[in-house]
Amino acid sequence: MSKIKKKKGKKILYVFAWILGVIVCLNVIGFAINKTFFSNELEAISPYGELVEVNNQNMHVYSMGQGEKTIVLLPGFGLPLPSADFGPLMRELSKDYTVVTIEYFGMGFSDEIDTPRTNENYMEEIRTALSKADMKPPYVLMPHSASGIYSEYYAAKYPEEVSAIIMLDTTPSVSMESNLQTYITEPRNVKILYGFNTLLQETGFNRILNGLLPSDQTVENGYTEKEIGDNKLFSYHVVNDTIINQISSLNDNINEVNSMVFPSEVPVLKLISSVSQKQLKDGEEIQKNHLNRLGENAESQMIDGSHGFFQTHVTEIHDATSTFLKKID
Repeated sequence: MSKIKKKKGKKILYVFAWILGVIVCLNVIGFAINKTFFSNELEAISPYGELVEVNNQNMHVYSMGQGEKTIVLLPGFGLPLPSADFGPLMRELSKDYTVVTIEYFGMGFSDEIDTPRTNENYMEEIRTALSKADMKPPYVLMPHSASGIYSEYYAAKYPEEVSAIIMLDTTPSVSMESNLQTYITEPRNVKILYGFNTLLQETGFNRILNGLLPSDQTVENGYTEKEIGDNKLFSYHVVNDTIINQISSLNDNINEVNSMVFPSEVPVLKLISSVSQKQLKDGEEIQKNHLNRLGENAESQMIDGSHGFFQTHVTEIHDATSTFLKKID
């Protein structure tokens, strides 16, 4: 019996070693192909807007429209190419406003940077980029997801530069019980995810995975073929140290903003995703607490869509924005 068990054990080890060898070979082949044919594929794509110098690095600022009010779109985590991702929304809003998309360092056409991803640094980078692009305050900040934290910090520090904030399903700046987001953004878990996603990116396997994922970036939703194609190419190169540092810093940034008093004179409209609220533990209560923290000039509106509803509900966002800004004038 012991000899039979040993033979079975050797067969299992042999199969395991064979599978492991195949995986290693595929990764080596994928890495070689990726480096040989695709490492420079983004160089042929020109920035949609202008590159301005911020802290001795290039930051991409893209604008359209000639409206009196300036709306500043600020992206959430991990958007490969915000200037393309916000394209349909920018075109809709630019009918009545000047609209600006800022691509943070590590995103889109902007350079990577190694300075800490603190609220203070994000705020100053936003202010400097807008100034270098000849945009004058006060601004209507329109942050998505985690950018809500930087926008609240900006308003608390310079309320005279922020005429309003219109939040696109932003991260609540309130204490929350441990949930998937807080778990993922713990530094230890970020390192694990970083390593895994870096491997997928370096070997080119993320190209296969991205092709299997559904996308709301479609012509039917107002995207151009160029925006769809460019965003797809940038999604193959999205993982970098700057983005990982941003994710690792999120919990500290939330806690810092939560300890600050939000200026009551800055009106806020929070557009909340119905899907995100259901997925968040005690979501309705958390959103209510967030609005209470923002004060009596804060109000909310539910959008029947996912966390990325800015891709699919541009008309609804435009109408809500128009109604809100007319009301506060």
